[in-house]
Amino acid sequence: MEILKHNKITNESVKNSAIRRKVHKNKSKQPPRVGIIMGSDSDLEIMSEAAKILSDFKIPHEVRIVSAHRTPQELYQYAESAESRGIRVIISGAGGAAHLPGMVASLTPLPVIGVPVCSPTNPVGGIDSLYSIVQMPPGVPVATVSINGARNAGILACSILSATDPVLLDKVSEFKQKMRNEIRLKNEKLDEMGHEEYLEQYRKSHKGK
Repeated sequence: MEILKHNKITNESVKNSAIRRKVHKNKSKQPPRVGIIMGSDSDLEIMSEAAKILSDFKIPHEVRIVSAHRTPQELYQYAESAESRGIRVIISGAGGAAHLPGMVASLTPLPVIGVPVCSPTNPVGGIDSLYSIVQMPPGVPVATVSINGARNAGILACSILSATDPVLLDKVSEFKQKMRNEIRLKNEKLDEMGHEEYLEQYRKSHKGK
């Protein structure tokens, strides 16, 4: 009887501990401020670059597959609920006809950043998706970055959010200052080595990349 009672207490303790951990995890998890959406999982390789930037800046974000053509109901639901869920910027990537960014922009007051995605098999190099996203009608803008430019989309999202977030603004400023310093160091190295030796070293360090 004592053993059964002990086992019951132990099981309850384990269960309560698990519940406490779950509650703590839910409390510590911040709601996403940026939504990253794409029309297909084939776009994820490119769009993950935006997610990496947001992670580097410690900005909570979510990543979703929402197709403008295959799941239009989910697209409407996502776009119309984004603001109320705390999303402040949407990064939308699509290839081919690339209607996703424009459709999202038509359904939400939030800023939408469009990423034209070019797959390796695209016969026109992603120009089709670029034109589809950048040529929006008056009143429905999409801030369009370069083809496969998800990294810049992530940086732009950080800049947009930093307008009302002084801490993030400092991080963005530090990020840009770091880039300036890197270029200055490269220029000094080029001046010291000469362009031929610098180029040879550059080729060796970037071989296979």
